[in-house]
Amino acid sequence: MKARTRWDAVCTVDDLVPESGIAVWTEDGPVAVFYLPHRLPALFAISHRDPFSGANVLARGITGDLKGEPVVASPLYKQHFSLRTGVCLEADSVRVKTYPVLLDGDQIRLKVSETRKQAAAA
Repeated sequence: MKARTRWDAVCTVDDLVPESGIAVWTEDGPVAVFYLPHRLPALFAISHRDPFSGANVLARGITGDLKGEPVVASPLYKQHFSLRTGVCLEADSVRVKTYPVLLDGDQIRLKVSETRKQAAAA
């Protein structure tokens, strides 16, 4: 079966906070969406779950830049996760899931796989 994709609206531009993240709910679970207006691209989306603690906290982390890499520091144990790749900079064998994200008018959309959705419904 060929996987189709679709872009689900998860929030609006008005929900975003510059240089920060917000948590949104998806079929995949909670996702952290970050808005960094002084970067291109300016939108990033990663799993909200911190793999070291198991807590859904990454949207509350502090954003920054380490050697040109946009990152978020977990608010619990302070590990840095690349917003582009999801890789933990302190332990490169650990990563969080990343999501394609785009701006569509005033809607923020995340890419969702149709096959996953159909399998979950079955």
